[in-house]
Amino acid sequence: MTNGLRDCYNQHHMPHDLYQLMREALDEARKAFDEGEVPVGALVVDNEGRIMGKAHNRPVSLNDPTAHAEMLAIRRAAGMLGNYRLVGATLVATIEPCPMCMGAALNARVERLVYGAPDPKAGAAGSLYDLSSDSRLNHRIEVVSGVLQEECALLMQRFFRMRRSGEVPKWS
Repeated sequence: MTNGLRDCYNQHHMPHDLYQLMREALDEARKAFDEGEVPVGALVVDNEGRIMGKAHNRPVSLNDPTAHAEMLAIRRAAGMLGNYRLVGATLVATIEPCPMCMGAALNARVERLVYGAPDPKAGAAGSLYDLSSDSRLNHRIEVVSGVLQEECALLMQRFFRMRRSGEVPKWS
């Protein structure tokens, strides 16, 4: 466990295993891969580590540009709770969320984000933007990055390598 993860455990007494949660998110990402979608998986857990919502990317299959894994997982968690506020929840994502997904997490009052690999082209939790700690916003999200980073990055790299070679069809 890295120091950042240990600090997160100690600070919040999180009874759940971030590595196990990320493995579940990776299972979701593999579903996206198998469906020809960008392989991102996400889940929302409560402060006891219970999964309230999980999903994988589906914008192509649903013809919905907002159907990112994080958005779908947040929607499912809010539906399960019967509340649009996910106070105390943790969002686990295989890849650093984009601005849209970070905006949804902020609006839902997610407490922490745990992600695997950074996204230097669109990441909004520290790579390209940092919406997690922007003092101009009325909510902050604690960020734990790098959980199973290599595995998360390799799945993404494999997908785009296969897409470039034509093994995975490009979308129109």
